[in-house]
Amino acid sequence: MTSTVTTTVTVTDQPVGAGDGVARWREWASAAVPADRAAAEEGIRLAYRRAGLAEPERVVWAGSPREGVTLAREGTGFGASVRETVRSAPWAAERHRLRQELGAAGWARHWSATGGALWDSTQALVDRIRAGVLDELAGEDRAARTEIRLILLDALLGQHDAPWLAALDRDGSPLEGAARVCRSAGWWWPFEKVAVVCERPVALHRDEAGRLDHGEGPALEFPDGFALCAWRGMPVPRAFLEELRTLTPERIRAEENAELRRVMLEYYGYDRYLSDSGAQPVHRDATGTLWRIELVGDEPVVMVEVVNSTPEPDGSHRTYWLRVPPATRTAREGVAWTFGLGAEVYAPVRET
Repeated sequence: MTSTVTTTVTVTDQPVGAGDGVARWREWASAAVPADRAAAEEGIRLAYRRAGLAEPERVVWAGSPREGVTLAREGTGFGASVRETVRSAPWAAERHRLRQELGAAGWARHWSATGGALWDSTQALVDRIRAGVLDELAGEDRAARTEIRLILLDALLGQHDAPWLAALDRDGSPLEGAARVCRSAGWWWPFEKVAVVCERPVALHRDEAGRLDHGEGPALEFPDGFALCAWRGMPVPRAFLEELRTLTPERIRAEENAELRRVMLEYYGYDRYLSDSGAQPVHRDATGTLWRIELVGDEPVVMVEVVNSTPEPDGSHRTYWLRVPPATRTAREGVAWTFGLGAEVYAPVRET
């Protein structure tokens, strides 16, 4: 099973500028705790005031971006979207100010040290949420997907605006209101009379590479039940995850979807699969044992079993399984491949 990082972050509504580094912005971006509703609502009202607008008459809370889109889609009495005034114009002005102040090269360095350090993992999460909302609310309805996609793009991202705010926010900034929402809540939609704002997730599980990843349930879950399931970044159905706990070699072989079969193999464990499926070794030499299992409609599983020559404290020797390319013919060739070498030049003084 993969190692999963579970996010449980305690956040406080203390202003932090880009000069303080990205650590706190990273915490807010990945916070999976209830929103600070009072702080978020004050941030929304401040954002309206800083944009020269009257404060919204109401702030309506949603349990997730899915519910937020539903409310924005219905939008009776909300008035027109004021995103351009609240978000686009002041953010563009701040970017322009910084670029003028720092120069092109200075801005590039500043972005790399602040927002750029958060961008990839945060944007990947935003993209997954948008895709999940589209699939749940629109399915294959092309007209509905177009409508919902536009609503999703009209949202301010709250905690997921952290990359830009890490780079642009400062004392007295016109973005101070948006920064307060980032520290306090999830996505939000500003309209003339009403602002719709979302709760933060209640659970977030990612692997060391920052990808959504959880084998025991949703990798991302919101309080209203909207959730995304994933294994090492790959979207999977919730029912599929439930089935992982009862896997057998026969069930793995019967899976027709090659990508899902690979997930099954990773969860079950390649070494366990080789053992439980009755695989036979195809080659042995001084470096280890080469194993191979054919899979219908997919490349075969080929692995080298190697034994660490350095004993453990209890005197035992640990066994490792190395997956190697399907064309591997000998154990030595497979081990050499893991070092980026050809079998003819792989000749370690001592196998480890």
